[in-house]
Amino acid sequence: MMKKSVIAILILAGVVLANNRDLYAQDSANPTVSDQDVQLLRKDLRSQKKQLIAANLPLTDAEAVKFWPVYDQYAAEITKIGDTRFALIKEYAAGYNSLTDEQAQSLITRSIGVDESFVQLRLKYVPIFQKVLSGKKTAMFFQMDKRVALMIDLQLASIIPLVQP
Repeated sequence: MMKKSVIAILILAGVVLANNRDLYAQDSANPTVSDQDVQLLRKDLRSQKKQLIAANLPLTDAEAVKFWPVYDQYAAEITKIGDTRFALIKEYAAGYNSLTDEQAQSLITRSIGVDESFVQLRLKYVPIFQKVLSGKKTAMFFQMDKRVALMIDLQLASIIPLVQP
């Protein structure tokens, strides 16, 4: 069951991100995908992620009552970091053809900062989830969370062009 759900999320992420390929390499004066469209796609992806977790993380009723509010808080914080990452991608796309060395350095430094923010948030939430789940269920949740994040990162990496020296 989990394998099928993970494959479904991978396919969904691929379709969502591949359909927005033009967004990443286009001139910002001529967008083909609006910010509102991207926000709706991201909302759908978050919903699919929640469904994946609900279908595969075995929770008792008592655990579920405690888990989902913590998950929603965690997801909201993940979304804020994702907003920063999306803003960086848009900035990169807008300046892709005229990127200076300084701009490239700034983008990579801030991008690494976003990656660090994701790691720090996960570290912050491990003990919070451990208060509402067993150690194994907490580990399972973070494994699922990380797998989905890796799939999204892989899709982004495959569609965002490399900086040209």
